[in-house]
Amino acid sequence: MSTQQQTAEPSIYQLKVSLKGSKPPIWRRIQVQRDTRLDALHHILQVVMGWEDSHLHQFTAGGVYYGTPDPDFGFDEAENEADVALDQVVSRVKQKLTYEYDFGDSWEHELILEKILPPKAGADYPICLTGKRACPPEDCGGIWGYYDFLQAIEDPNHPDHDDMLEWVGGAFDPEAFDRDEINGALKQMKSAS
Repeated sequence: MSTQQQTAEPSIYQLKVSLKGSKPPIWRRIQVQRDTRLDALHHILQVVMGWEDSHLHQFTAGGVYYGTPDPDFGFDEAENEADVALDQVVSRVKQKLTYEYDFGDSWEHELILEKILPPKAGADYPICLTGKRACPPEDCGGIWGYYDFLQAIEDPNHPDHDDMLEWVGGAFDPEAFDRDEINGALKQMKSAS
């Protein structure tokens, strides 16, 4: 690596992260350093979407899979995400990357590179700029299971109403989104690493 590359200030990628199949859309707009490793991006996505990081995941770009290689789980063909930076898999505006979380529920997220920006003085990256709607609860059965869950909790006469509310901890607001809470969690995550 040249001295110029080592001392160059990294560019910032603005990404729109959308949960595929969600209607109305569940999404986040984030900014990260372009040289963020995919394993770090996984943790960022867990925080901004609201997942609990209790399942396997993988990224896909250009027909190549990136994850944590593990022959026991059939991931011996995946490129090691810890060795790959985001700008190695997307480098042009409008390029896409897929992030799949929980292979049972198959939560697929589309990441679109919206902008490449210079870093702002004093800004702390990663940062969540905006978003809409709450992340579905873990283990609710994918996007269709999530719709069934919402139907049950919204209808007091639904046969699963009480069980679903108890399972989710008493209440769930599908419209909830708290950018300040997400950014606080991102700062905490960054200081812990």
